[in-house]
Amino acid sequence: MSEDRKRLLKELIKQLHAGVSPEEVKERFKEALKGISPLEISRIEQELIEEGMPREEIQRLCEVHLAVFREQLERQKPHVAPGNPVSILMEEHKVLQGLLEKMLEIVNRVQQTEEPHSVAEEINHLRHIAEDFLDAEKHYLREENVLFPLLEKHGVREPPAIMWKEHDEIRGWKKKLHKLIESYESMSFQDFKRELGETATSLNSLLSSHIFKENNILFPTALRLVTEQEWAEALEDFDEIGYCCFTLEHLITKPKVKVEESKAEAPTPSGLLQFETGSLSKEETEALLNTLPVEITFVDAEDTVRYFNEPKERIFVRTKSVIGRKVQRCHPQKSVHIVNKILDSFKSGRRDVAEFWIQQGGRLVHIRYFAVRNRDGKYLGTLEVVQDLTEIKKIEGEKRLLDWED
Repeated sequence: MSEDRKRLLKELIKQLHAGVSPEEVKERFKEALKGISPLEISRIEQELIEEGMPREEIQRLCEVHLAVFREQLERQKPHVAPGNPVSILMEEHKVLQGLLEKMLEIVNRVQQTEEPHSVAEEINHLRHIAEDFLDAEKHYLREENVLFPLLEKHGVREPPAIMWKEHDEIRGWKKKLHKLIESYESMSFQDFKRELGETATSLNSLLSSHIFKENNILFPTALRLVTEQEWAEALEDFDEIGYCCFTLEHLITKPKVKVEESKAEAPTPSGLLQFETGSLSKEETEALLNTLPVEITFVDAEDTVRYFNEPKERIFVRTKSVIGRKVQRCHPQKSVHIVNKILDSFKSGRRDVAEFWIQQGGRLVHIRYFAVRNRDGKYLGTLEVVQDLTEIKKIEGEKRLLDWED
């Protein structure tokens, strides 16, 4: 991309940031973006952010790009092979778009009604739609933990970050819709209608725009960059995270039966990992770490995710796609500055531990970060430990070894 075109884009984005409407700069944007592919748009966004352009302003570029080239982009839809992870995401998008349409139809009918008792059935339909929106969470988890890391490995970092930011905004509106419907009977009908209209309009606007951007910019970019082998591995990660209640059955990859590798011969002493307090084989070490009643993740001194264990019961989603990813990319943008503060405090030696606890699905989850140092105090990385404390908090009295019964 030429420097003149880049300067023009920056100038136009600044005008938008200052309040100029897209229509006023539409023709100039057409000239600046003429002939640019979705992949080039993604790289332009990334380069501008790396040069200091705030993500909010880049989102404006994306919105105007869609407004100006919507028809052109729709004509350029790429072919997606059946079974490709992108085909699953796009089909789920169709379902979500259908839910938005049904939601708006029902909301419109409710808005035109003056008698609260006559819309009981409509409210019940809305409740089911709101629950389906909440169940779409695994759609976003698959994108954030599989697709986004794949794009980052191919050098496309900022567009996924923008999409993740929008995911969080969508989550907020979905929760607000669900909470509003559950509060229906405790509100005045007029207040309910007003808030319902505002919430439904905002959710429809944000989610519709988001789906269009992913279908026409992010997904085509991924299809041009990601290899067949990477897609095959991504599909396994999709299976591990799971699918939505509305994901079409024929799209869902059935669990794969792993072929057992031939048993290796007993390890020789030279094949053992020798520690100060004993030795373990690789198989024993991996099994031991996976048996721990906690989830652990290790981030090295360069902030790169190097390892996580796989306990039977999982609290947070982890896939192999995050290995080699910067830890900052594994958190929503709104919390990255806190992650960096924790890492800086560990690296400087000011702190060795940071801990938090949250309520999730009725469970009390304890999240701790530990600075990992060698015997000389050199910082080697950070260990994240996640544990469900719900049952532990209920423990009272004593239960000794001799009290154990089979």
